Amino acid sequence: MNLRPAIGIVGSAGAYGRWLTGFFEQRMGCPVLGADPADPAAITPGGLIERCEVLVFSAPIRHTPALIAEYAALAGARAPAQLWIDVTSVKAQPVAAMLASGAEVLGLHPMTAPPKAPTLRGRVLVACEARVERWRGFVDALYAALQAERVQASPEQHDRVMALVQALVHAGHLAQAGVLAELAQSLGGAASLLPFRSASFEMDLAMADRILAGNPAIYSGIQFDNPAVPAVLALLEQRVARLRSLVGQGDSARADFEAEFIHAPKAAFTEAEIARGNRSFENLGYLLADLAHAEALSVHLPEDRPGSLRALLDVFERHAVNLASIHSSRTPTGEVHFRFSFTDALDADAQAALGADIECDDIGRVLAWA
Repeated sequence: MNLRPAIGIVGSAGAYGRWLTGFFEQRMGCPVLGADPADPAAITPGGLIERCEVLVFSAPIRHTPALIAEYAALAGARAPAQLWIDVTSVKAQPVAAMLASGAEVLGLHPMTAPPKAPTLRGRVLVACEARVERWRGFVDALYAALQAERVQASPEQHDRVMALVQALVHAGHLAQAGVLAELAQSLGGAASLLPFRSASFEMDLAMADRILAGNPAIYSGIQFDNPAVPAVLALLEQRVARLRSLVGQGDSARADFEAEFIHAPKAAFTEAEIARGNRSFENLGYLLADLAHAEALSVHLPEDRPGSLRALLDVFERHAVNLASIHSSRTPTGEVHFRFSFTDALDADAQAALGADIECDDIGRVLAWA
């Protein structure tokens, strides 16, 4: 088992394929070969099997089982020495197809679109270890490099959970998007509702916008290619129809509404879960409020070391600028960016003086005032 094996990515031209290419090369030091099934000039499946020790399948859900079967038919005696991984949003069928190859098999599902960061730190990674023995050292090194919050599951458990965590959630937001598309037009469109927003509406609209901005094939695959989804959608339809019926009955049905839609789920969720979720909602609300500040400053700190932020904060102190919030992030290349908002607005002269002082000693680089 090689801790730096040659990686073959099937579907390397897709968004996750591109992210994985950078990850394996930069974070794990592995040579990577990419093959896009839609590119006739790409390396052939046989060439990828011959030259790579680890194969990663990153293709649309509905094509993945057949694609894996094609590679299994070609791999023959080469497969038992290899590790095969898939990164689709459905697991039972792809994992079963990989198990038919004789290779060691790992099903992975990063619970995020390809991030802008170089790792999955702060994100969830579902792992279905169907057959991992000789490749254990590499798999553990992969987990460590990904830096994700990892949860183990069987392929069947994964698919049942995803019908709730992904398909149900997306279905609700897609239905909301359809209602807004039809009814909000007379009010100026969905964006015209934002000045009237609650935190709940802003989060829901952001989720709908996220889906609408994405690849439609991903979202259709989540709904159409997981056999656990139809039963979930049927129950969702029943609950919405029941809610509509109760509201249509008027005041006489209020007690039934509260019993069925508030008290019953509350008892099932448990007090601890409700408290956790309520805290998360409040934290997200605080974050949205911070990001809504009319004036904010974004700064890149070129020296990624302890004490860099303190030097920057000294500049704010010298200019008698009081901060309302600080948020930090890293770019895909690892740059540290900070976003600052202020309790009081700064005029153009104050902004210019503050920006010049930040940049004069290479403490930081002003990226934008917003």
